[in-house]
Amino acid sequence: MQHLDPESLSLLALGEELGDDAAEHLRSCAGCAAEYASLRRAVVAAKPGPAAAALESPGPQVWAGIHSALGLSPAVAADPLGSPTASGAPPAFAPAPERPASGSVTPLPSREPRPGGKPDRSGGSGWLRRPGVWLAAAAATALLAAGVFWSVQQNQPVVTPLAQAELAPVDQHSATGSARVVEAQDGQRTLEVRVDKNEARGYQEVWLIAPDLTRLVSLGVMTSEAGSFPVPDGLDLAEYPIVDVSDEPVDGNPAHSSVSIVRGTLAS
Repeated sequence: MQHLDPESLSLLALGEELGDDAAEHLRSCAGCAAEYASLRRAVVAAKPGPAAAALESPGPQVWAGIHSALGLSPAVAADPLGSPTASGAPPAFAPAPERPASGSVTPLPSREPRPGGKPDRSGGSGWLRRPGVWLAAAAATALLAAGVFWSVQQNQPVVTPLAQAELAPVDQHSATGSARVVEAQDGQRTLEVRVDKNEARGYQEVWLIAPDLTRLVSLGVMTSEAGSFPVPDGLDLAEYPIVDVSDEPVDGNPAHSSVSIVRGTLAS
């Protein structure tokens, strides 16, 4: 069974539609479904919208830690996201104003002149211009980004590289690429193949071939410029070290067409 490549999973997580085949594969493959779910959670967390989970307001200890780590002055020691104070600071999250009725126009609030006759063109209350608030916002953004990255990393399968190969063009072709074999924690080995362009007139098929070129094993069809293919259990890579991507005609013949696009030998 050919798994969905990382690019396809990323596009699906971003909301792109890749056809019924990709959707059917997600329903039947627990590994790809788990990776998609992990990427989707990261997308939802990084791009808030109607589908995003509600965010909780941080406690005052968060700002206290930021204040201490950044060495800020005592003037900004109060939690800027806390409850309103006597100084008139607004709450951290104010409810959105009601939308005006269709066809009506909501006037902009007038600006009261400052002492000396100059209007306040700052666009908001003084608390928004406090440097500590902006530092807190920057720190919170960095923490959110780090948390999303950590979440994605934690949900990625842990693999161990076993071997790799540089793929060189064969005969009249000019494509190049790379391949590597990785092993998951459960012992499943996977061949990951990437080429810089698809030069197949028919379709690309990935093979492992013996050094004498008389024995070969097909791993599957590569429909794009990258693909991941499970290596059969018990297959000795030392006996089949050559990675070959061939150009196969759509003729129903399962044998190798003898037209190779790229080829390389695995080495640990």
